[in-house]
Amino acid sequence: MFDLGLAGKTALVTGGSDGLGRATAHRLAAEGASVAICARRADYLEEVAAEIAAETGATVLAIAADVSKADDCAALVERTMAEFGGLDILVNNAGASAAASIMDVDDAAWQADFDLKVMAAVRLCRAVIPRMQARGGGVIINAAISAGKAPGAKMLPTSLMRAAGLNLTKSLACEFAADNIRVNAVCIGLIKSAQWDRRAGNAPVDELYAKMADNVPLGRVGEPEEYADLVAFLCSERARYITGTAVNIDGGRCATL
Repeated sequence: MFDLGLAGKTALVTGGSDGLGRATAHRLAAEGASVAICARRADYLEEVAAEIAAETGATVLAIAADVSKADDCAALVERTMAEFGGLDILVNNAGASAAASIMDVDDAAWQADFDLKVMAAVRLCRAVIPRMQARGGGVIINAAISAGKAPGAKMLPTSLMRAAGLNLTKSLACEFAADNIRVNAVCIGLIKSAQWDRRAGNAPVDELYAKMADNVPLGRVGEPEEYADLVAFLCSERARYITGTAVNIDGGRCATL
């Protein structure tokens, strides 16, 4: 087996109850990491944590939190530290699709998206970096989208917030490289997720994904496990010379490298 060197590591994955976050938590746990996951729905989160633990044999901690709130971010890190005694990996995965014309996005929507996608990452990074410095290093992964690099029409406010996330990624990578803290971003394209499943409504979700695939050069929509594989690799010892980059995982869809 290709050893990623994650056994014994501790990880925090936000938005870990569904879709990409759940797949990431499962992958890290399968590699031997202890994983804390957070989301807002406490009961469902506990169920997911128990399922991942049963399937992987790893310790999986469920912490109900709304990462758009400063107090929840602080409590999330403190609870993780209390349980695991340290933190090696942070995956800022939480987010929700918000794409519209600037004329249709009011101030409240701008602020809500900023708190969820930018300030959540800022607060969590600020909280975990001193802990990683004390351990001699760590890894931070920021989820983004390819529109953060090359936005199209009516992609606001998400494209702007994800562009800020890419800037944060590069800034932190440069500042904390000397502390052996690596920071990278993953730019997500069209990948199966709970958000897309909900958007399908009563229609067959496979039909939605088939239609979406028409816009992907590889001719299909990505799988959550493919995202999780990339995140696990970037967190691993195999990627120890990779920092300050934003990797597209979009089947070739983004026009920007």
